[in-house]
Amino acid sequence: MSSLLIIEDDELLRDGLCAQLAQAGHGITAAADGEAAQRLLEVQRFDGVVLDLGLPKISGMELLRWLRKRLPALPVLILTARDGVEDRVQGLNAGADDYLTKPFNMAELQARLGALLRRARLPAFGGSLELASSHSQRPLRVDATLPQAWLGDEALELTQREWALLSLLVTQAGRVVSREDVLETWQSDPGEPGALASNALEVYIHRLRRKLVDSGLNIRNVRGLGYMLETSSA
Repeated sequence: MSSLLIIEDDELLRDGLCAQLAQAGHGITAAADGEAAQRLLEVQRFDGVVLDLGLPKISGMELLRWLRKRLPALPVLILTARDGVEDRVQGLNAGADDYLTKPFNMAELQARLGALLRRARLPAFGGSLELASSHSQRPLRVDATLPQAWLGDEALELTQREWALLSLLVTQAGRVVSREDVLETWQSDPGEPGALASNALEVYIHRLRRKLVDSGLNIRNVRGLGYMLETSSA
């Protein structure tokens, strides 16, 4: 499940978007103006944003520029009634990842948003990822452009799949990562020959656990759901 922020001043449209995306399995938070959205973005973590440009208090374009300086990798889908080419170019240049004009088809919005969220999980789009435990002096850092990770100053020896799995767990730290999430990150088709079996994933998880020993980090098995990277409680 992804955590989404819906920023839309039209109450009817906002309620409809929230209901449809919640029904699709997402966790939804809503804001009716740019100022309220800015406060939420300062204190909460989101996986994606649906942003209307015509907002009161702080315009959508101003909010987008502010957001990009602070959260450069956060996926943003713009919604607007402005359908001119110059408007689209301006929005994309300001940092939007995709653009839909009103009125729009809900199925298309969900498909575009889903594509943005899947792409954001891929290590190459995530920037430099770092996670530290208060019980360890060695933070874990994952480079998003190379298959490389470090514990403190020590480089970890990782296969491509181990690195991709670790990047996904770090990106979603504190949240459950399902087997399907791993398959998407590895760009593997569950129906293809040699697709990942449950016991094979357990092998990769076991390898990562061994490499994270003494890091203060733990990959927890959440029964029936998947795996979660968390800091140790002791």
